[in-house]
Amino acid sequence: MCRNIRTLFNFEPPATDQEIHDAALQFVRKLCGTTRPSKRNEAAFDHAVHSIAACARELLDSLETSQPPRNREEEAAKARAKSAVRFA
Repeated sequence: MCRNIRTLFNFEPPATDQEIHDAALQFVRKLCGTTRPSKRNEAAFDHAVHSIAACARELLDSLETSQPPRNREEEAAKARAKSAVRFA
């Protein structure tokens, strides 16, 4: 259920708002134990996603590192290779 929660810090280009929203959505889904809230809980669910996305953006914007930014394509290739070994 948490497949969209990925490391978002120190990439070039930086994480997009959509990536942060997707991670926040998956986090809230995991906490609630459901992928879709009932109509009664929809406002609370959406508010939680928005709040967590805002906090995540604030965190990513405030973090500092001396490491050079990572390349998204290289990291994705490493993950695919690791997955191929794991599930081969």
